[in-house]
Amino acid sequence: MDRSEMINCFYDGYREDTRLSRSRHGQLEYRTTTHFIHRYLPAGGTVLEIGAGTGRYSVALAREGHRVTAVELAERNLTILRENGAGLDNLTALQGDAVDLSRFADNSFDLTLSFGPMYHLYNPEERDAALREAVRVTKPGGIILTAFLSVHAILYDNYLRGNLADGLAENFDDNFSVRHFQDQLFTAYDVPEFEALYRGLPVTYVTTAAVDGILELAEGRADFAMSDEEFEAYAAYHLRFCQQRELLGCSSHLLHVCRKNDS
Repeated sequence: MDRSEMINCFYDGYREDTRLSRSRHGQLEYRTTTHFIHRYLPAGGTVLEIGAGTGRYSVALAREGHRVTAVELAERNLTILRENGAGLDNLTALQGDAVDLSRFADNSFDLTLSFGPMYHLYNPEERDAALREAVRVTKPGGIILTAFLSVHAILYDNYLRGNLADGLAENFDDNFSVRHFQDQLFTAYDVPEFEALYRGLPVTYVTTAAVDGILELAEGRADFAMSDEEFEAYAAYHLRFCQQRELLGCSSHLLHVCRKNDS
């Protein structure tokens, strides 16, 4: 099964449209990511979202008045995205792959969002192509926000409930180097490893931020509870410290921020 088939098969049976609202860690991921979008997006700016899912960010940004182009590979997600964005003339939803954005000219967008592709690109050539394309279509001085997964948080969240040996074997080799391999639906990174992927591209590093912190691990506990008031307090704390280096690896989802160089 090739990568496109694998992704379509997964999202055909997954409730992507409510992922960022049905849990506290999803809500925190959305709030944190939106915080960084608004930090860098100019008024009336042009936005490209690559791997837009069902349009949670793209639709919201279009409703704010930005001109948004959303590209999504999974057919079911794209159908829902178009339904969610119906009537928004400033939102264009297209099917496409992050590794080939040739339909877009160089230097086209003020802000480029890549919030899904790097979860699924295990092949180094395709991974590097996706990064190059995201940079190419961004205007000089524009910002690229790229989401990726922490390999350490994946181990904590998914494999500390009795199957640690499987998690170690799947995510690390015998020397504890991170594994990326074919037929790996979700691939994850060590933070310095991911940051190094942008070296050699015409960008300047800005920051890396944790977007959901340790909440996914905490929510796995049977006794977990968080009121709306407690969530607001935690979100304020999280936004204050989400760029602290010592906290990054505990976050399931991370956000890499860089600026395209002017020349």
